[in-house]
Amino acid sequence: MLELIQTSGYSGTGLNAVIEHASAPKGSIYFHFPDGKEGLGVAAVELAAERFAELITQAAAASGGPGAAVRTAIEALTAIVAEGDFRLGCPVSVVTLEMGAESERLRQACATAFDAWIAPTAALLASSGLDADAARSLATVVVSTIEGAVILSRATRSTQPLESAAEVVAELVEQRCRAAEAGR
Repeated sequence: MLELIQTSGYSGTGLNAVIEHASAPKGSIYFHFPDGKEGLGVAAVELAAERFAELITQAAAASGGPGAAVRTAIEALTAIVAEGDFRLGCPVSVVTLEMGAESERLRQACATAFDAWIAPTAALLASSGLDADAARSLATVVVSTIEGAVILSRATRSTQPLESAAEVVAELVEQRCRAAEAGR
């Protein structure tokens, strides 16, 4: 379901397509997801949240500071978008845009997913000297910018929006962290 949402959107992904894509018997889908497509959509959003949270954690562990971590995470997303021929986008933003006003359950799953990305980013920023409120605010800007850059990259079939986001956001993060360090 996750892969199909990335390429076809939530509305464009029917259960029959999921069953075919997964090579699974129809009964197993309903056994594991008795509430049908909505339950499967929630599970897909949760999986996307886990995967991106892992990406953030890995970038933070492998990089030399929060600016480098942000750049590393965006570079990894850039590779995913480019290697997917600009067909793969963020399934959470797709579900939010398509279903956020229609299904409270899906909207809440998307809000939780975004928070699962903002919270560890904020923790990384806070560990670099920003106070909790400033760290949360900047983390929200980082995630929002990445989401927008993915959409623009898909629309323009170019990695330039993501590359620009990596450069500017990493610089902003470094400036804010240096300013917090100087203010201590």
